[in-house]
Amino acid sequence: MIPGRRSALAIVRRFIPRTLLLRTFVLVSVLIFVCVATWLTLFALAEREPRARELAQLTVTIVNLTQAALVAADPDKRLALLRDTARSQLGANTRFARSVNGQTGIWVSFSIGDSSDDEYWLMLPGEHADSDFPWSWLGWGGASLALALLVAWLIVSRVTQPLRALAAATREVGRGRYPAPVPERGASELRQLAEAFNRMSSDLKRSASERAEVLAGISHDLRTPLARLRLEAEMSISDTLARNAVSDDIAQMDAIISQFLDYARDEREERLEPTDVNALVVEVAGAQGRAAHDVRITLGELPPAPLHRLALDRALANLLDNARKYGDGEVAIETRSEHEQIVIDVLDRGPGIAAGEIERLKRPFTRLENARSDASGTGLGLAIVERIARLHEGTLELLARDGGGLIARLRLPLNQRR
Repeated sequence: MIPGRRSALAIVRRFIPRTLLLRTFVLVSVLIFVCVATWLTLFALAEREPRARELAQLTVTIVNLTQAALVAADPDKRLALLRDTARSQLGANTRFARSVNGQTGIWVSFSIGDSSDDEYWLMLPGEHADSDFPWSWLGWGGASLALALLVAWLIVSRVTQPLRALAAATREVGRGRYPAPVPERGASELRQLAEAFNRMSSDLKRSASERAEVLAGISHDLRTPLARLRLEAEMSISDTLARNAVSDDIAQMDAIISQFLDYARDEREERLEPTDVNALVVEVAGAQGRAAHDVRITLGELPPAPLHRLALDRALANLLDNARKYGDGEVAIETRSEHEQIVIDVLDRGPGIAAGEIERLKRPFTRLENARSDASGTGLGLAIVERIARLHEGTLELLARDGGGLIARLRLPLNQRR
């Protein structure tokens, strides 16, 4: 850019209001002034043109009549005739008519002398009473309305465009994603808002990354001594019951570490891929069934859907593991399509969850202090499932089952945005 032009733009920008309030006020004020000026011009034109045309026609008529009267009058009486035509009022017997003897026009009666029988009629052209359709009114009115709408649209769009971008980015953060930084432009309030949002999003992303690194590091460091403990137990403990108890404890600790790793894993890095949900359910349920109780499976007709397959695998495994632990020997899983959503129900006959505890249990490291509590668990299972549901723009619902028990319901949209 040319230096002179850049400096000129800088000078102009100094006079542009910086706050949203002043910018909106200036724009609305300009709009009002333009509208008022337009309507004043409209009224002036609408008033001036008909008046000028009427005056011109009236002048022509009067001049023609006066000329004819003077030509026909005696030269000695012309001065008196001019005085009579200068009177401002007609006689008391003057009448007006629209039509006389079948001829339309502006008819005015008058008498010569005091005799009412000596009456004459004068006709003026009918154009004096006619008026043209006010096309100029419509033209100026339409132009004024179009200008007002255009400026109003510009005002609203300049205010709402960055707000819409912020709303979309906020929804992405609510789904557990980290959107691209929002452009920091516009009025000072909007720039400050965008800057604060970008800083918040960056802090959240950095915090999640640090959390994942810490958990992954701790989990990796713990698995090495666990492996040594397992080997030591197999070699050093001769009592079978004691050795099995130690092995079970080590396996439980390893499972807890695996759950920490699952919670630390960033599912957003996984791509969406066409997934046969029914096949995935059968695969996960089969693995769970081999571990403990058999799972009763009821599959509905589902089309392939774009999903994070590995993340959904982890979510189903957590729900089935939870049902297996607390299901009192009966676990079932059902799938169906409902309102453009994939619905996956994991059912058990355990003690269930009180309605007031449902939302709390979706938070990390939270367990119930009742029969469904698991002292050996981490309290991360439902938190992981909840996060994976939000990743798919879906929901996790925990519902009471008829006859006792719990329904853990996953709702996932058939069409993902990305």
